[in-house]
Amino acid sequence: MAKNTREKAEARAEKKDTRPRAVARYVRMSPYKVRTVVDLIRGKSFEEAEGILTYCKKICAADVKKVLMSAAANAENNLGMDRSDLYVAEAYVDGGPHMKRIRPVSKGRAHAILKRSCHITVILDVAKKF
Repeated sequence: MAKNTREKAEARAEKKDTRPRAVARYVRMSPYKVRTVVDLIRGKSFEEAEGILTYCKKICAADVKKVLMSAAANAENNLGMDRSDLYVAEAYVDGGPHMKRIRPVSKGRAHAILKRSCHITVILDVAKKF
């Protein structure tokens, strides 16, 4: 029994992704709106992505920029990487839990209002130089 558990733990350790990442959870914004901004930076270099988010007029760009900067700080402090070599390898937005509210309408009825939230994930990697 212990041998099987130990082998599973070793297999998980081998498959573990060592790229720098940052996650913002329970951001009170619709994932549909945030995905449009995340699509702008996917695959870009760190400096280019930072510039795009700085001048993007969408409100959620500030939250995405925070996650990007946190991932870059994790790369520098934890893994000893240089910011100028980094690029956005993966960036995605997952839906979070909904807060359910009710909007009263005529004749004693009610319509549901879903206040959505999302989880923003940014994974950086070192650009390969030729």
